[in-house]
Order: sequence, then structure tokens, then C-alpha cells
Amino acid sequence: SVYVIESEWNDVAPAKRVELTCDTPDEALPVYWKKGTELKGTGKTLIAEVKEFPDAGNYTCLRADTHEIISYEFFLITKVDSNGQMIRSMLRSFEEPNKTFLKCEAKNYSGIFKCSWMTENESPNVKFTIRSLKGSQGDVTCSSPVAHTDESVTEYTAQCQKENYCPFAEEHQPIEMFLEVIDEVEYENYTISFFIRDIIKPDPPQCQYVATSGTVTWTYPRTWSTPKSYFPLTFRVKAESTEEHKIWVCEADEQSIQIPMTGPEIKISVQARDRYYNSSWSEWSSLCR
Repeated sequence: SVYVIESEWNDVAPAKRVELTCDTPDEALPVYWKKGTELKGTGKTLIAEVKEFPDAGNYTCLRADTHEIISYEFFLITKVDSNGQMIRSMLRSFEEPNKTFLKCEAKNYSGIFKCSWMTENESPNVKFTIRSLKGSQGDVTCSSPVAHTDESVTEYTAQCQKENYCPFAEEHQPIEMFLEVIDEVEYENYTISFFIRDIIKPDPPQCQYVATSGTVTWTYPRTWSTPKSYFPLTFRVKAESTEEHKIWVCEADEQSIQIPMTGPEIKISVQARDRYYNSSWSEWSSLCR
């Protein structure tokens, strides 16, 4: 059995007293308890005091005659403040939105989305479990997290899918995702609640520039939901003159626009978002010229 002990993280708070019971049907069988190589006590019942990380870990009940393992209890510690609120320090927050620790995004309305979180340094022992707090909204399945290390930060991503999701139906219940983080004996958890429509961030459009007419044209991202008549996008076009330090930005529902700036040094790119729902803008596309 695995238990999470809330430990008030200051010098004056007392340790948590936990009663352990050896899982043996024979009341008369002599047993003893060990934590690692340390003898902790004898008898079917043991009172353990858990406060600091060295107090956590595996408490094992063994037979006194054969030293055979009968049962064990594993304790994790989660740090809490004087108000009982979890002190979260194992993950690094994203800057946007709202300095959240767990971020989920969807490229379209298929019910497939990606959840991400970050740690300062990759610990070889840290383990993650991500799942949905399943209610009546149906199942969500997620892949194992994949790590991407960039300098001092490691970002983890898991691909998730809402089963039996209908992109044409209105969502009535949010998806709730629950992330558990365990590093040796330290435990933290994080939750996020959202509708798919709230986490939409399209891929960038594909664009090209026709120099003879000064026109930029673009196509919908290949990953976007179809038909586009039901899932229309709106676009934002940006032209930058590096020589004159000018930036021109224009929004359009169509898939082409004439650029009022000319010259070989003009850099042009396009981004997109859901036309009828206030989704996130996509990243800017690759340069159109």
C-alpha cells in the first residue's frame, strides 16, 4: 500500500503519527518491522512518526522465524503550509496563461490534445502519472510522457484523447486532468479543468507571396478540423520592413491580401485562430517569401 502523508513544512510542527498493521492472518505469528536495513519494531502493530523525507519510504513487515516479507507500506511526503495548502516546488510554471504549471492545447476539434509541464532540471528518479478525473464526461487516455531537454529546463508532453468526442456537439462538462509527480519520496499533484474549445491553438497556415502583384495567399493548416465552412478560421498577416523599422498588421477572413509595403527586405508571415470562438492565435507561420 502507498500512502501520502501531509507534512507541515516548518520546524515547530509535530510529526504525523501513523499506525501500521502487519497483514498476517495469524495473530500469534512473531513479526518485526524494518525500514531499509533499520529495525523499527516488533509485533503486528507499529507506530511510525513521519515528518521529514528520511522518515518516508518503505516500511516492511517480516516473519521473525523465516524473515519472509509479509506486507509493506510505502509512505510519500507532500509538503503543506500552516493552512494545509500543498507547497508546490517540483514543477516550473509556464509564463502563459496565468503562470500555470500544467498546460493543455489542442490543434483542432478532434478530441486529441497535448498536455505539458516543466521541471528545472531533469531528475533521473522523478515519475509522472497523468490521467483524467473521470466523471460522466467519458474516458481520456494519455500516452507516456516524453521529455524534451532545453538547457536547464526539461519539458514533458503527453498526448491525450477524449474517447467518443464529437467535434460538432456543444461541450457541457469540462475535462479535468490530474498530474501526479513523485521524486523519490516527495509527492505533489496538479489539476487543470477545461473545455476543448478553450484550449484550441491551430497550427500556422501555409503561405506564399506573389511579388508581381504584392499579394500574400495562404491555406488552412493541414491539421485543422474539416469542413472549414463549419470550422472557419480568421487570419492575421504581418509585414515587417527591417530597413525602415516598420510593421504592418492586418486581419482577414479571406485567404489572400495585398501588402502595401514593397521591397526585397520585407518579411511576411501569417497566423490563425478560430473565427467564432476566442481561441489562442497560432504561432506565426514560416516566412511567406
